[in-house]
Amino acid sequence: MKITGVETFLVAPRWLFLKVSTDEGISGWGEPVVEGRAETVRAAVHELSELLIGQDPLRIEDHWQVLRRGGFYRGGPVLSSALAGFDHALWDIAGKVRNAPVHELLGGPVRDRIRVYSWVGGDRPSGIREAVSAQVEAGFTAVKMNVAGPLTAIASPADVTAAIARAWEAREVLGPHRDLAIDFHGRVSPAMARRLVKLLEDVQPMFVEEPVLPETQGDALRSVVEASTVPIAVGERLYSRWEFKPVLDAGVAVVQPDPSHAGGISELRRIGALAEMYGASLAPHCPLGPISLAASMQVAFATPNFLIQEQSVGMHYHEGHEHAYLTDPSVFAFQDGYAARPLGPGLGIEVDEAAVRRADEVGHAWRSPVWRHEDGGLAEW
Repeated sequence: MKITGVETFLVAPRWLFLKVSTDEGISGWGEPVVEGRAETVRAAVHELSELLIGQDPLRIEDHWQVLRRGGFYRGGPVLSSALAGFDHALWDIAGKVRNAPVHELLGGPVRDRIRVYSWVGGDRPSGIREAVSAQVEAGFTAVKMNVAGPLTAIASPADVTAAIARAWEAREVLGPHRDLAIDFHGRVSPAMARRLVKLLEDVQPMFVEEPVLPETQGDALRSVVEASTVPIAVGERLYSRWEFKPVLDAGVAVVQPDPSHAGGISELRRIGALAEMYGASLAPHCPLGPISLAASMQVAFATPNFLIQEQSVGMHYHEGHEHAYLTDPSVFAFQDGYAARPLGPGLGIEVDEAAVRRADEVGHAWRSPVWRHEDGGLAEW
């Protein structure tokens, strides 16, 4: 079997899909994308494809090593995301060749279903009580919300009080038997992060995500970990196991590699194993499309220290697109806050190629918002 073709598809709302074809008619799908930089990743995918055309698709690990290490400059969000998409597609092909879901090729399932959480509140959280109530009624046992909109380096008492009040609104709806995760989204300075996590202790969040920016995740991250008993989670802007080791050394409780950014299924598996050595849990970051979610779920079913899976069905800027590119979206029919084990071969989904090709004719130009503080200075989104 040889790889004969690589195609990419820019599809709404902000995704990039990849199809890898072979001379035996078996194809695999991946989702290589950086939100807001889809065209840039698309170019990287086609550059890297030169290393794969004519090769045996089943040599997954060898291809992973070549795609990552075959260039003198390596890593970073663009190249790691391009690599991730290829890795998804090659595992998809391998599963189809062997007529088995990917998690069986990873050693088999270690659980019968995986817990998932849902987003509430948007980028500038509001209507928390109503939004959380809707997710509870839908059967979810855990939700995640942003702590606030833009925050200054030393936020006002009013902004701090409002953030804590929103968390309490969610907790009151969820009660003591459901979980709340809180995302700081890197919008908070280390000093404010230490203050906020301490004030959130009584809310008992399942974790606080990305309390500081990834470029400050050294002593600053350790200081936040040590400031309270709240479990700290990081990882959506880390792209390899080498980048995860320092944050695990800092004491984080949860790692959140993204299947579309951190080298795909192969590297998520290794990051999870590394976290296991530290007693930390794996909660994959996954606010993207159906291929990325399918890849992430395959890892979740085969990972002993898996905690919970992010998914973006109904997310504020994805609504109406979640199932547009699948012939059968029932694999994502969550029940009681859980996803059932996918039994189909490969990634366990069937991509509607005709719908993907139609969407690519339109494409998209999604960009991350640019926020400003009241004084005109740039704010973290």
